[in-house]
Amino acid sequence: MIVLLIPAVVVLFFLLFPFLEVLLSRMVRPKTPERTDDFRSFGIIITAYRNWEISVPLVRSLLKQDYPGNFRVYLVADNCEPATFPVEDERLTVIWPETPLNLKAKSIIHATERFQHTYDHIVIFDADNLAAPDYLRWINRYITLGYPAVQGQRTAKNLDTFYARADAAGEFYKNYTDRALPFRLGSSSVISGSGMSVEREAYLGYLNSPEIQDGQHLWKKMLQEDKILQNHLLRQDLRIAYAPEAVVYDEKVSDGAAVETQRSRWLYSYFQNMPNAIGLLRRGLTRLSFNQFWFGLVTIAPPLFIQLLLAGVLGLLGLIFYLPVFLMMLIGGIVFIGNIPLSLYLDNAPRSVQQVFWRLPAFAWRQLKALAKIKDPNKNFKHTEHRKMVTLDDVERPA
Repeated sequence: MIVLLIPAVVVLFFLLFPFLEVLLSRMVRPKTPERTDDFRSFGIIITAYRNWEISVPLVRSLLKQDYPGNFRVYLVADNCEPATFPVEDERLTVIWPETPLNLKAKSIIHATERFQHTYDHIVIFDADNLAAPDYLRWINRYITLGYPAVQGQRTAKNLDTFYARADAAGEFYKNYTDRALPFRLGSSSVISGSGMSVEREAYLGYLNSPEIQDGQHLWKKMLQEDKILQNHLLRQDLRIAYAPEAVVYDEKVSDGAAVETQRSRWLYSYFQNMPNAIGLLRRGLTRLSFNQFWFGLVTIAPPLFIQLLLAGVLGLLGLIFYLPVFLMMLIGGIVFIGNIPLSLYLDNAPRSVQQVFWRLPAFAWRQLKALAKIKDPNKNFKHTEHRKMVTLDDVERPA
């Protein structure tokens, strides 16, 4: 029975872990940084791939920032035919690489090599994003508190299909359990992949790290840049702040095929990153760093549908061979599933997003299909196409 009991205890821990975070966080009052007159300078990089047009609303939202400090926007239009960009501003530089780069990290490096100023912080956006008018102000407030890296809150700019609402539900859940709660408890926020700001020297150190320099030649087998960045920062025991007030709108997938395309990359990256998460756990224990230890726990936790799949298999085996294991999985599964709508409610997700909870098994099925595609990333991973030409006037903040 020990063969069943040991994995059951591990799975039970991770089933209960998000709810444990919620309980512990209720004992800690979140701190909102005060206004400041100390304004940092920002070099803002937008990476566009094959579709520079989708970045136009983002560029306009950044140039309209309510921020008195110095900033400049660098748009890298990779693998795009050079054209006349419809926005002209002295704070905008549009870069048309002569040779296709075909990798986000290469586009970012390409932009930093063309910086016109030595900025205090470097901010990264995807071309399909939108930045709320006060995004830079809020990011700056957290920076002045001493945090070397700040992750903004990514939220949906489109909720027009079931899959978009389900994707948004996952984003809200992760915003709360992987970003807001760890930061509130004294650890670090997980990085989203865009909408984050990092101190210049720390970010350039990440770009010069072996993971990035060597990973450029691995094409789609390269570990996702956001995970490399957060590992680079956490190995130095630097804290990544989470700024829920710094809102970044992000395009959500619109159909099942896009879910499989996106999640296959994410799942491959999760398994690829497991040794790094274990390494942070070990560092946290040996160096008595709560920041590293808790972040290691957050990032090693399996994706939601995999946790439920494991719980289901172990519960079935427990029902046949050892009843206590069945009861452990039943209790853990109930708490885990119940914590999802609770987290969506506590994170003020829109009603339409909360209501999609009952249909999430259909979304999980698409993720299960994506799991079958992670064996050969260079063959199966495709670029996620973005088509939603949405402006700030078209989106509404979550209620």
